[in-house]
Amino acid sequence: MTGTGGELGARAARSRALAVLRVRSRALAVALLPAAAEVILLTGAATGQFSGEGWDTARWVVGVLAVLVLLAAAGIALVVARARPAASPTVPVSERSAPDLYRMVRDLAERLDVPAPSAIALTPDCDSWLEDRTHPAHAPPVTRAHDEPVVPGARPERRLAVPAPVLVIGSPFLWWMRVAELRAVLAPVVAGTGPSAQPDIAAARRFVRGLDAAVAVADAPGRGPLTRWVYAALGRVARLLLRGCREHAALMERGVATAAAERAHAVDYGPRIAAQEQVGLAYAGWDRLLTKVALPAWRMGRWPSRLDVGVAAALTELSRRDRLADGFAARLGERPACDLLEEPGAVDEAVSLLTARLFHGGPAESGPSWAPVDWQAYPEEVVDRTWRAEAARLHRVLDSLGVSPSLDPATPDPGGPTLARVLDHLTEPAADSAPTVPAPTPPLDNEGSEGNADSADSADPDPATERSALLAAGLSAALAREEREESAVPRGARAQGPDSTLWEDGDLPLFPLQPPRTGRELLAAHITAMICCAAVDTAGAAPGLDWLDGPTLLLDGERAADLTPKVLSLIEEGDPGPLRAWLTESGIRPEKPVRLV
Repeated sequence: MTGTGGELGARAARSRALAVLRVRSRALAVALLPAAAEVILLTGAATGQFSGEGWDTARWVVGVLAVLVLLAAAGIALVVARARPAASPTVPVSERSAPDLYRMVRDLAERLDVPAPSAIALTPDCDSWLEDRTHPAHAPPVTRAHDEPVVPGARPERRLAVPAPVLVIGSPFLWWMRVAELRAVLAPVVAGTGPSAQPDIAAARRFVRGLDAAVAVADAPGRGPLTRWVYAALGRVARLLLRGCREHAALMERGVATAAAERAHAVDYGPRIAAQEQVGLAYAGWDRLLTKVALPAWRMGRWPSRLDVGVAAALTELSRRDRLADGFAARLGERPACDLLEEPGAVDEAVSLLTARLFHGGPAESGPSWAPVDWQAYPEEVVDRTWRAEAARLHRVLDSLGVSPSLDPATPDPGGPTLARVLDHLTEPAADSAPTVPAPTPPLDNEGSEGNADSADSADPDPATERSALLAAGLSAALAREEREESAVPRGARAQGPDSTLWEDGDLPLFPLQPPRTGRELLAAHITAMICCAAVDTAGAAPGLDWLDGPTLLLDGERAADLTPKVLSLIEEGDPGPLRAWLTESGIRPEKPVRLV
């Protein structure tokens, strides 16, 4: 180990690992204590020292207690040993599909004088870590060769678990970072394989992971009363042991991190400082891409199949716009880390589907209502369809509220969906001007209190006229009803996906991106969608995609001005003046019907 800090960290980690193992030894000693007492009583009876009815009764009581305690201890130990530890959802990358990446990692491990990771996987996150997957539950089923004889009645075997750990790399790093930057960022991570090979640390980690998995098993729902009581007792014991070794385990991992950082200090330390700036930039671009670009597509039943390419485009656009990022443009001429993959497109598609599952809860496979979309088709397949779907919902709610269509003799179809109908309804007459009020709950469906409760939850106290508040509540109720109907239809979310044997599919999404939108936000989005539909159908505008801001309206090839202040003026004050002036300036005809889905 190089460096005093590394040596101290390694010694501290091993010391804390031994403390964790002592907790295990004490638990074993407590479990064996009744059995030891029974051995003493039996020995005393054999030597004639403990004779009489009282001693006989004591032997029976202690013997029964010893058997019960040993059975309980054996059961707990079996659950702890066999329970499947949690594993991060990832996309595995085989050496055949990324020989250069494996070669770079092995060269890095050799320079650090540590064991190389056993495998590499990608995660839809801006982070990298080592993950132990040596538990037998993580080993894939064995594949039998064609010429291997099959023994009738033999149970299917499992392959021995490969050595740990697995190197998990954040997929945005591969597409945004250069090769040298990725190697510098991964150096401290790969250095952690050295402590992982230390027997005491490995045993302590297995014990803590087993306890954590046992707690998850004990908390699993859907059991009968008796079984629930047994597993509740198991959970209490596992939590007690976890509390006993929690502090030691935390200090052990801190020592491991210190030792790994010190070992990696001599390898690419200078480039690592500059590469850390790219880590923060990649995180910001990835978060913006998911919330502004991917989320609208997921809501429409489409999942962008090249998210990592998108984050590279978004960060490149940020470099072009932001004067602080001017220096980052020069690095784009260097070799990107995604060149280390043989088929980066296929890997990007697998990561993109996993991202959609984790952050939105989509199915594991494509289908008619869950199809991939590339960036060229995004404006038509996502942006335009989103606008028209929201505009259609807006007019359905207006119909349910009994709002008459805006009649205009010059309009070919007076009853068609027009922007003028929305503007006329939300315009506050001077005589009927009302103060701002919170949104009430309209009875838009016959589903009883459940539908009304959803509407009330989405109502918000934001400033709004009485008409816009009522319309916002109606949109909230309609959207909640559609989501309930969609969730009631099985979408095949239990199909096998990347590493799906390592994590549970039951609670998707695992990481929802945004909380539910308020009524005013929904109303503003629907009015903006209606304006965009009118612009496309009557003024020759087109849907577009901005890498940093998501769906956008293009007028004469240029991005339209921000409509939010004008729409809020209509919603909050009932004043359509700024919006009508912009419509006239842009050549948009609000009285013309628009096409809806």
